[in-house]
Amino acid sequence: MLELTVGAVANGGWCVARHEGRVVFVRHALPGERVLARVTEETTRFLRADAVEILEASPDRVTPPCPFSGPGRCGGCDWQHASLAAQRRLKADVVAEQLQRLAGITREVVVEEVPGTPDGLGWRTRVQFAADRDGRLGLRRHRSHEIERIDACLIAHPAIEDLRVSTEGWRGAATVEFIAATGGDRAVVVTPKPHRDVRIPDVDASIMLDEGRRGTRVLQGKGTLTEHVAGRDYRVSASGFWQVHPAAAATLQNAVLDFAQPKPGEWALDLYCGVGLFAAALAEAVGPSGAVLGIESEPPAVQDARHNLRDLPQAQTERGKVEEALDRLDIQQADLVVCDPPRSGLGRPVVTRIASLTPSRIVYVSCDPATLSRDLNWFAELGYDLAELRAFDQYPMTHHVECVALLVRG
Repeated sequence: MLELTVGAVANGGWCVARHEGRVVFVRHALPGERVLARVTEETTRFLRADAVEILEASPDRVTPPCPFSGPGRCGGCDWQHASLAAQRRLKADVVAEQLQRLAGITREVVVEEVPGTPDGLGWRTRVQFAADRDGRLGLRRHRSHEIERIDACLIAHPAIEDLRVSTEGWRGAATVEFIAATGGDRAVVVTPKPHRDVRIPDVDASIMLDEGRRGTRVLQGKGTLTEHVAGRDYRVSASGFWQVHPAAAATLQNAVLDFAQPKPGEWALDLYCGVGLFAAALAEAVGPSGAVLGIESEPPAVQDARHNLRDLPQAQTERGKVEEALDRLDIQQADLVVCDPPRSGLGRPVVTRIASLTPSRIVYVSCDPATLSRDLNWFAELGYDLAELRAFDQYPMTHHVECVALLVRG
């Protein structure tokens, strides 16, 4: 057991302390606290630890609302022991630190509340549970394959808890994901253990079996969900990507449009376009005299995007990796580029290719401040500067934060 004085927050839900000259990444602590911590992992460069006793508490500390949160328990949440205001300050500190360290950008960051969840609970519309050998469901502990049995998940949307009628009887399953769409659809995606048949209890929802490389097979109901944003319905394959906070899609769409300022007649690209959330809004803004090209690598998302954009002839969707598709289609220029890459970010080749299009505005949506900051540094080398940044608390109680950045040519 180590007695530690806890320092600043770090990316990933940790705070940083030091012990005998070594860095210690501490969970379940807050900056300024003095704690007793149990080491959970040791490397040659640093330690990981859980704060198991608080000797001097931060004024930001609260009692976690979830009884399954804490050292050695469920790993789904990082900041249940911090007030919501403190959580947002911590996330803002992380974004600002990553910008400074990786991109050399000094900027004050404010993390904004996303409407609809003032207590930070009941927002997650997609929750993946793990099944034990007897088919009982739970959530994994932090950095562990061990399963924590829970009575309820407090950050899960109420419709998820209504759908999760049975936590037992899933014998043969590895994971079970429950999904509640804003359009009212409900779905369950079951991933079986290797070479095992799955027993599935009676559930009032569409049921899909994830068969790995062979795709997802519909066992009951339909294989798609309907999400509703700003007067439009979006078809989403049940196993595909959609923002998990009910208000996140509308919040991000508004932020992207505010930064992008698309004008009639402009030529816009929507990279990593998913099912067409941003492409639809861009197409409506540029009008029939403009054009929007979405690029997406996942075949089900491409099919959904084409369905969702079918009433907007100025919008097209192309399947492929971004850099490959831009080269194959010989895209040489764009007025505006919107990109929403996975957590790994764009990477240098894609950053270079986007800059070669000489757009006047680039709007970058990111769920990882580290890869965002890395890519902003590369954009700066190519003449694009960070003009505006907004950050959103789409994932209360966790360390995750969503950012929208506007880049303009310097």
